[in-house]
Amino acid sequence: MALVSWGVDYASAKTVQAYKWIYGALHPNVPLQYAAWVAVPLSLILFAASFCHFVSPQAVGSGIPELKTIMRGVVLKEYLTLKAFVAKVVALTAGLGSGMPVGKEGPFVHIASICAVVLSKFMSIFCGVYENGHRQLDLLVPACAVGVGCCFKAPLGGVLFSIEVTSTYFAVRNYWRGFFAATFSAFVFRVLAVWNKDAVTITALFRTNFRMDFPFDLQELPAFAIIGICSGFLGAFFVYLNRQVVLGIRRHKALSQFLTKYRLIYPAVITFCIASVTFPHGFGQFMAGEVRLETISTLFDNYTWIKHSGDTQILGKSAAWIHPKVSVFVTILLFFLVKFCMAVIATTMPIPCGGFMPVFVLGAAFGRLIGEIMASLFPNGILFDDILYQILPGGYAVIGAAALTGAVSHTVSTAVICFELTGQISHILPMMVAVILANMVAQSLQPSLYDSIIQVKKLPYLPDLGWNHISKYNIFVEDIMVQDVKFVSSNCKYRDLQEVLQSTTVKSLPLVDSPESMILLGSVERSELQALLQAHISPERRRLLNRERQQKLNEAPYDGPWANLPKLKHESFAYVDEDEDTEEKGEVREGSGQTEEGTGLGTQDSNAASSCKSDSPSFLCQIDAWEQEELDKNVCFDSCRVDPSPFQLVERTSLHKTHTLFSLLGLSHAYVTSMGKLRGVLALEELQKAIEGSTRSGVRLRPPLASFRDISRTSSTAKAGQGAQLPEAHHLRLQENTRVPTHVEHTGSSPLLLP
Repeated sequence: MALVSWGVDYASAKTVQAYKWIYGALHPNVPLQYAAWVAVPLSLILFAASFCHFVSPQAVGSGIPELKTIMRGVVLKEYLTLKAFVAKVVALTAGLGSGMPVGKEGPFVHIASICAVVLSKFMSIFCGVYENGHRQLDLLVPACAVGVGCCFKAPLGGVLFSIEVTSTYFAVRNYWRGFFAATFSAFVFRVLAVWNKDAVTITALFRTNFRMDFPFDLQELPAFAIIGICSGFLGAFFVYLNRQVVLGIRRHKALSQFLTKYRLIYPAVITFCIASVTFPHGFGQFMAGEVRLETISTLFDNYTWIKHSGDTQILGKSAAWIHPKVSVFVTILLFFLVKFCMAVIATTMPIPCGGFMPVFVLGAAFGRLIGEIMASLFPNGILFDDILYQILPGGYAVIGAAALTGAVSHTVSTAVICFELTGQISHILPMMVAVILANMVAQSLQPSLYDSIIQVKKLPYLPDLGWNHISKYNIFVEDIMVQDVKFVSSNCKYRDLQEVLQSTTVKSLPLVDSPESMILLGSVERSELQALLQAHISPERRRLLNRERQQKLNEAPYDGPWANLPKLKHESFAYVDEDEDTEEKGEVREGSGQTEEGTGLGTQDSNAASSCKSDSPSFLCQIDAWEQEELDKNVCFDSCRVDPSPFQLVERTSLHKTHTLFSLLGLSHAYVTSMGKLRGVLALEELQKAIEGSTRSGVRLRPPLASFRDISRTSSTAKAGQGAQLPEAHHLRLQENTRVPTHVEHTGSSPLLLP
């Protein structure tokens, strides 16, 4: 992953370098400069969108929401394949080289996860333990840490970020593995930079040089707290706008159909608008358009821009923020507002793009603005204990970057990532204060950006329980479970098995003792049942039975659906019944007078074969009669793999405990039993709906002490509680919306929900 990260950075840096050279070579022809300024990113973004569409549509977007869903135990098809890897790497390189406000952190978490899955498949050749699904999930945890570590050379922050973002519950056994892999990826990533002479030695990615003796004064803490609180509101607003942009396009059916048919128009319009606004000779001159591709290094500058407005030579590249006609405050504010809107829209383009770095830049700009305001309010610094301490706006930028990214992603580890990025831990205390305040505000207003995308894409999603939801203790499994459960009994017939498979699409079915007792014996996968049914009525079995019948034909008469069948060898039966290719059929016709083993048709059977062919409708009716007779036989589960211990809940399990179990174990469904008897099933979708709208969806809240009053229920009351004792509104809802639990499959960029 370090090699991939370095390769992507190298290729995108060369693209940016060529971009700058083309723009500079056309000076002083402004119209040609504008054409080049717009055409280069436009062509790169269109290439990235087209490449993803034709190679792997699953490579679009960040990848963290899908990975978060996969680590919950849900299988998303084609998301962790080599095709997705190639599409993600190539399209991401083009997207980063275009200079659009897109990041690489989210896509690299996805890329690292693909590497982990591919390596596990390779290692399964030598060690079978890697074929285990739980083993692959354990490999995804350090892969997430590696994805962050090789992007920012931040192994500590990468491990913590992967835990916060992708894991609801974290297994401590994966802790050292994450640190081990992330440390090596970060080390190799920076060693490659030194080898390529991009750096003198192994240093931080965005090195700063703030003074270490006293980088900030305690009197500045209120300003840092303001940054944190404001970042919380801004982060929540960013997530809200991002979701509304996507949902607004989807709600407008005509626009949605048009953009689906002409997929390249949407990214083309967005890229054209962003490039036009940032053009340095146009509006971009008021928002430092010349350093659009090097914004972070200038925002973390040690100099105070307000003090050097007259002498810009000392500022170096940061002089682009100083405009002769506009104040530096206006320049930073315009940059922040325009960049905010750009980042919200750009992250919705159908290309591999992360939201971490665009939000990181926004936070740095906001923090820089507060820092410059503080520097103007205290031009001589802050006096403390007869010592004058200067304001460092660059430190404010670092704190703002950590706070806003923490608010958008709902993580605290962004503080650790920031001090690893900058190489200094001097501002860790105010940074933690700002990040925690930003998280408190953002989490009370909106979900994280990744959870918001999960909701928009309708991925299998289990929301967190709120602090003030009394319903999580007053709603039980029996209130939200599906009672009309499709099941298979141990004494069922093959016909019953066929009807169940045709009427449902669930991944597994419960196996009970009998429909009368409903004692749960286990769970059987759908594929096992299909194989069992197909093997019982397969043409091979018919041929085998036909051979056995012919062997016993002279010993005992046979009264059944085969009684009127002509006396044929089994090969002639196969000739009529099987879909053979033309050559084989031709050989049978030409060799009807031969006695080869391949055809098995002798001269004496040629007339019989022709009579079967001419009388095929009656012959097929006899075959159908045989199948009907076989379907009426009892199913033998001896050759079928049965899970004897599927996860079970009792009817009085609270919503809070159920949520904890589903989150901890990554369950997709659980059977509800009472004294071993199957009462219902609770799928992830039912639990999700109950948590999101338990008081709005018809599930009525119980009185606070209902559980104590109902504790003395008898077993007969418990049986009646399946129907009559359920709240009336919920009972009606179950009758109207009775269905089996859903199995979710996901292909492409939109889910396929199978009832």
